[in-house]
Amino acid sequence: MFVRDFYISPTIDSPLRPADAVVVLGGAPYERFRYGIGLGERGLAPQVVISNSIGPDDPVMRQICAAPTHVRLTCFLPVPWSTRGEAQEIRRLAASRHWRSIIVVTTTAHIERARYIVRRCFAGDIQMTDYPERRGAWESVYGWIYQTGGWLNAITQTGC
Repeated sequence: MFVRDFYISPTIDSPLRPADAVVVLGGAPYERFRYGIGLGERGLAPQVVISNSIGPDDPVMRQICAAPTHVRLTCFLPVPWSTRGEAQEIRRLAASRHWRSIIVVTTTAHIERARYIVRRCFAGDIQMTDYPERRGAWESVYGWIYQTGGWLNAITQTGC
């Protein structure tokens, strides 16, 4: 039941409502970043924020972050390099840009843990959605193991 509810079929907000920003959490595949930009360009948010957790020297990420868009696009490197670092940057940006609502895009297996961590840093309305990626059996099992370790870390930390 835990695997199903947290990793396979987490609670996804659908349909998405307009928000102040779309925030795309980092990691592969690159298509997730373009998907998040597309959500903004479809009118769901005037700002799209991308966590460039792949690294500052990645040429594809540099191209994505420099490409012209119809939304305000911000790319950042999370410090620390983790979901918690991403959530801390969300808090900083939300305060400086006066966000009251965000749409967070991540992988299916990461939805519930990301929601838990982001909620600790952002008090506004949070909608969670996943990029509809395809994963093989091994990638899925690895993702579940990775997320379980991430959960153990998240529940032992306090504050944002």
